[in-house]
Amino acid sequence: MAAPSVAFTIARVAEILSEDEDWLWDVALEMDPEDGCLFVYGVNDEGTMAFTHFGIDNLNELIQIHKANPDIIAGYRHTKSD
Repeated sequence: MAAPSVAFTIARVAEILSEDEDWLWDVALEMDPEDGCLFVYGVNDEGTMAFTHFGIDNLNELIQIHKANPDIIAGYRHTKSD
């Protein structure tokens, strides 16, 4: 597989997929770089999440899983705050 040459910020992916950006952040926290999820840093080390084409495909699969079972994130947040 060729190295990715393009990445889309999470804001752009949220727009493309017509999803809430904050919700996508929560869903995408399950992803790793090998899943096509990257962090891009700019001036003053401000960073954002970004996705390759492969990452958008993987994110789409996670979106479907989370929409089928919305308690996944709620359960994750609950266990993390304990």
